Amino acid sequence: MHRPAPSRRGFLLATAGAGAALGLAAAGPALADPRTHPRPFGRYGSPAARRTPKTLYLDPHGRGDFTSVQAAVDAARGDGWTLVLAPGTYRETVSVDADRTGATWLGASGDPRDVVIVYDNAAGTPKPDGSGPYGTSGSATTTVRADGFTARAITFANDWLRADRPDWTGTQAVAIKVMGDRSAFHDCRFLGHQDTLYADTRDLDLFARQYYARCYVEGDVDFVFGRATAVYERCHFRTLVRPDLDAAPHGFVFAPSTAGANPRGYLVVRGRVSSEAPDGYYKLARPWVPSSDTTARPMLTVRETHLGAGLDAVAPYANMRDAYPWQEQRFREYRNTGPGAATTVPENRPQLTRAEAAAHTREAYLGDWRPYDRRR
Repeated sequence: MHRPAPSRRGFLLATAGAGAALGLAAAGPALADPRTHPRPFGRYGSPAARRTPKTLYLDPHGRGDFTSVQAAVDAARGDGWTLVLAPGTYRETVSVDADRTGATWLGASGDPRDVVIVYDNAAGTPKPDGSGPYGTSGSATTTVRADGFTARAITFANDWLRADRPDWTGTQAVAIKVMGDRSAFHDCRFLGHQDTLYADTRDLDLFARQYYARCYVEGDVDFVFGRATAVYERCHFRTLVRPDLDAAPHGFVFAPSTAGANPRGYLVVRGRVSSEAPDGYYKLARPWVPSSDTTARPMLTVRETHLGAGLDAVAPYANMRDAYPWQEQRFREYRNTGPGAATTVPENRPQLTRAEAAAHTREAYLGDWRPYDRRR
């Protein structure tokens, strides 16, 4: 397990006085100094000693094949390319098309704090061509449409802040949108505030499977959301303070939008939820039934997870729209611990039986795909 991860807000505060435009790029200035990493690609080789013919090396200081992630993605046409990212901040938006399957991105140091892909578009940010705002999906710093994508030890971030534009209503700011089947993230971080991690699919009929292991995710409103079949194993979810609000709730951790025909939605297992906010200021989840799929039946199972005091234990779930009450969706818990898991009002904490829990495992959700067995 990596060292405890400081929050995105901590990064931003660390840059205060150094110029607002620096954002995350100034976080950990030693990491941006090439002298700190004489072997920027660690154990993964180098352009002079290429690991495989389909391995590309990225370094913001020019010691690799590319300084830009998007430039490397554009060059990696077809299946099975590996990108090795040297320590540094890559301030750009990145899009991986559906035909670039089987890609692997590796943070060279093994510590996700060293490699940061970040940008600052929000849903309300105007597009440069004048065609309107980006919208939620368009705000994503990184978008992955391809199947078979794997990332290790990388931070995906969106550092747009409400405080910069308090008059805006389009405050969703996605760090990453993942739509492909068999997408795996190991020891990664996802930093943002509203709609941080968009675990989704390419279309309504695709039941894309995703796996997140030992990851850190932070945010405030619906910051893990979408319709994928996603397993979050031993992940840490952290809720942030909302300085723009005086009262609870400050937000919601999960907002699944699982298709009604999909028997498996989000599964959180052996994780934890902590908070910067006062006790009881956050809800665990609310169901998202989007206008594009009014037959959705959002599904979330949280099991064997420590729920901190920041969660409202009395009423952990809420409606996004009254037409789709959370009680009619597929929300369940099993053997959770911590003050946020206290069952004071049983009808507000639907529980799995032991027999039912046997169907809510990573093996059941992911089927013949076993990303938890793969180590590199």
